[in-house]
Amino acid sequence: MINLRLSSICCYLTGWLWLFSLPGWADNGEVEVLHWWTSTGETNAVHVLQQQVEQQGVHWKNFAVIGGGGESAMNVLEARVISGNPPTAAQLKSSEIRDWAALGFLNNLDPIAKTQHWDQLLPPTIANLLKYQGHYVAVPANIHRENWLWVNTHIFKAAGAKIPTTWDEFFTAAQKIKAAGYPVLVNGNQDWQNTTIFESIALGILGGKDYIRAFVQHDATVLTSDKMLKVFEIFQKVHQFVELPPQSDDWNQATNLVIHDKAAMQIMGDWAKSEFFIAGKQLDQDFDCVPVPETQHAFLFDTDSFSMFHLDNKANQKAQKILTRTIMDPEFQKRFNLAKGSIPIRNDIPLDAFDRCAVASRRAFNQARKTGQLAPSIAHGMATTMPEQKALFDVVNHFFNTPNADPKQAILRLNRATQAAQ
Repeated sequence: MINLRLSSICCYLTGWLWLFSLPGWADNGEVEVLHWWTSTGETNAVHVLQQQVEQQGVHWKNFAVIGGGGESAMNVLEARVISGNPPTAAQLKSSEIRDWAALGFLNNLDPIAKTQHWDQLLPPTIANLLKYQGHYVAVPANIHRENWLWVNTHIFKAAGAKIPTTWDEFFTAAQKIKAAGYPVLVNGNQDWQNTTIFESIALGILGGKDYIRAFVQHDATVLTSDKMLKVFEIFQKVHQFVELPPQSDDWNQATNLVIHDKAAMQIMGDWAKSEFFIAGKQLDQDFDCVPVPETQHAFLFDTDSFSMFHLDNKANQKAQKILTRTIMDPEFQKRFNLAKGSIPIRNDIPLDAFDRCAVASRRAFNQARKTGQLAPSIAHGMATTMPEQKALFDVVNHFFNTPNADPKQAILRLNRATQAAQ
């Protein structure tokens, strides 16, 4: 009897040992990933990453910090690093990537980049933003298009309004929608959201090349030009039709108003799209995605990327490498971007399973690369350093929230602030 029991116990233990030997049960360390993806659609996208690293035996420790623009997350990251306890990985933008790399906190990802052929897979414009002194220090997850106008088709139909392609058409539609009793354009009154509207207008009026001259190269002739004056004039006129969410300034609360027939439009990146689908809305039937007026051939881009911080724990160093490789894995790129609303950073991934907004986004991205109409986002730290971004935020938000502000004074203030922040 005792021998029988021992035999049973041995078989039981052998079975468990076999189970833990499977790839999904391997002990490959832990990743603590700092990010600010907290809306429903964003959370679904994070779960894709969590699932794929956990399947490789890595323990996932979520580190989400509320705040759509990432400012709160960066404050938390700074405190953690200063205390000597950095996370495994952090969601960073281009200027932040360079700043942390210059301080010596980030891992060189060249070995993985070489194995996975990043130089061949990534658009050069974006690849350069992920490097410091010629070495990869961040891995990209996607490409977002920011200059999208999200439209509630029911409200447009009820108001007898036409979906706009120019600013004149926008203001005509806005008057009809307002007369029909609907809020026209919703926007959370936060620095980055107001700047999203501003930079989308600027891209259309200036064109890609002058946009870069103004906001990347800080060319005073463009910053103080008649075209920039027109940008502020339209920005001011748009403000007349802006409604704020009643309970929160969060971007997704504004999106919910468009989703639930309580507002006609929102200017927001394509991460808003997943919120429509989660709410059960149908593209074309309930909502539409169109470029912000006069930006049909331009692409305002934002890239979500992660940098890996130096760690002492050997197992967690292994987990970092698994996380890095996973983010550039084709299956992850497909599943993650379907959930996030963006498009894969890898141009070799077919979009058969994606909606027409995503297909249009890739087409616009590739066209904009060829024609010089590809522009980095100010609002999301792709175009500027953090001091320059703050200076732009200050000017844009002061103007946007000041009744009867003078556009001529605004362009002078913009030039002074930009030059002083360099």
